[in-house]
Amino acid sequence: MTFKILCMALLLGLAACAQTPIKENLNTEETKESAEQDDTSQLNLPKQELTAPILFDFLVGETALQRGNLDIAMNRYIKLAKNTRDPRIAKRASEIALHAGNAQAAEQATTLWLELDPESAEARQTIAALLVNLGKLDAARPHLEKLLASEKDGVGTAFMQLNQLLSRNPNKAATLKLVQQLSQPYKDLPEIHFAISQAAWFANQHQLASEEMQRALALRPDWEIAAIHNGRILQRVSPANANEFYRDYLTKYPAAYEVRIAYIRQLINDGALESAQEQLQFLIDKDSQDPEIVLAIGLLAAEMGKLDITESSFKKALRLDYKDPSAIHFHLGQIYEETKRFDQAMESYQLVKSGARYLPAQIRYADLLALKGNLQEARENLHKLPASNDQQTAHLILAEAQMLRRVKAHQEVFDILNDGLKKLPDYPELLYDRALAADKLGKFKILEQDLRKLIKLKPDSAHAYNALGYSLAERGSHLPEALKLIKKAVELSPEDPYIMDSLGWVHYRMGNLVEGLNYLNLAFAARPDAEIAAHLGEVLWMKGAKEDAKNIWRFALEKDPDNEVLLETLQRFIKKKAID
Repeated sequence: MTFKILCMALLLGLAACAQTPIKENLNTEETKESAEQDDTSQLNLPKQELTAPILFDFLVGETALQRGNLDIAMNRYIKLAKNTRDPRIAKRASEIALHAGNAQAAEQATTLWLELDPESAEARQTIAALLVNLGKLDAARPHLEKLLASEKDGVGTAFMQLNQLLSRNPNKAATLKLVQQLSQPYKDLPEIHFAISQAAWFANQHQLASEEMQRALALRPDWEIAAIHNGRILQRVSPANANEFYRDYLTKYPAAYEVRIAYIRQLINDGALESAQEQLQFLIDKDSQDPEIVLAIGLLAAEMGKLDITESSFKKALRLDYKDPSAIHFHLGQIYEETKRFDQAMESYQLVKSGARYLPAQIRYADLLALKGNLQEARENLHKLPASNDQQTAHLILAEAQMLRRVKAHQEVFDILNDGLKKLPDYPELLYDRALAADKLGKFKILEQDLRKLIKLKPDSAHAYNALGYSLAERGSHLPEALKLIKKAVELSPEDPYIMDSLGWVHYRMGNLVEGLNYLNLAFAARPDAEIAAHLGEVLWMKGAKEDAKNIWRFALEKDPDNEVLLETLQRFIKKKAID
């Protein structure tokens, strides 16, 4: 078993519990023959008669295992391992403990397994990984040293895999120290310096991280992953030095496409779009036949708003048999939507056949179907989609509610969300959406009940505080509490223009016109939305700036003629004969 397999298994909690039945006589010839194929082949296995207590413990352990009672099975097998001194049973106990997620019991069982079979690489790997996960780095060190020494020519690769395991340890300073200790015999390997660099970076020793990554590149100059990491390190310290490094490196190694992709991404982040475009064009002109590179070109072009390049790159990646065509079809569907080619978007979403994007693609297909006027067919499509967990169930409910909300079927929206909350009573998004639906129907008691519950479930939900505060302000009810709620929302999400709009609105409702106008101006400047315009115009009007108010409303009406809040505001002023 390699470091990688072991580390991934332990970190994900997936160490498999062997299901091979144990023979009645643990020292039969058949058992000896099978043992020749595992780590215990060189051992003199203990001669162990099947006594009544041993048989009882075995039966209890196996029965518990079959019924999913892992704690009972684990305890019985640990007891069996101690009594029989058989390394196979100790291994079985270790596997069950890992399945049960009991690291302490797994350490106990694996320690015994290694004691009984000291030549077992699998036992040593398991105990080393467990000790690292438990933060016992000093205890893990001698095991890791032996494992690395056994790798011979593969020690560089093993060190890189080991580094993935060590990076999970929260004590970054101790991890760096351990990596440096383990690296001593292997200083001529570039992977060792790469590992030290990463450990140093996580330990906030940025200068050491930079020095070690440069040592790795000195030993292996054309190592692209090291070049990319070196660029990232330099970017944190000095963006100018990072860009200079990328340019110099790409001059020496123009075919280092992964490095060029990292450089383009950095240029985009820096806002240097002209330079990014030049680098992107270089990649396009090279006409790479690597689907991964072609896909990366498309994604970078999307970040730059070059959707024509994105589309052509994605289609080329499909022609080159990219490993996950469903992902590309999903992204193409999004491009077609953004460019108003809805029929092509629907076709593309239908080509998503599997994977994590299957359900989102089918939801988008149904939503576009509804937008074309086929609401009933769209709903039927949603009802046919499988949901394998609560999150998917909730997403399907929310998607159907959104379709109905768009045609102002507010009672149906409320009913669907109400039924959804019977299945998932604490699902935050369902609570929030039902609160909004309740608001449309004047069911303010349910609105408050749902939003207050949501705040308890997610005390960091800025939108829950904002929605409740805004609702109270709209109704002129409990205005001091409304102000307090919206201020909390601003604290949680200070850049949100809609929350800033609510703050201005509640000040207006409380008679603080100057403060209200200030906040509404800030909100409108950040996002000239029709609803914010409705509020800003009303406060301007009440302040006596009637022409300014009319201009704001006129602008918003041209942009969003169907906005309910804007239309309701204008209707009120028309009824008052304040405006024509």
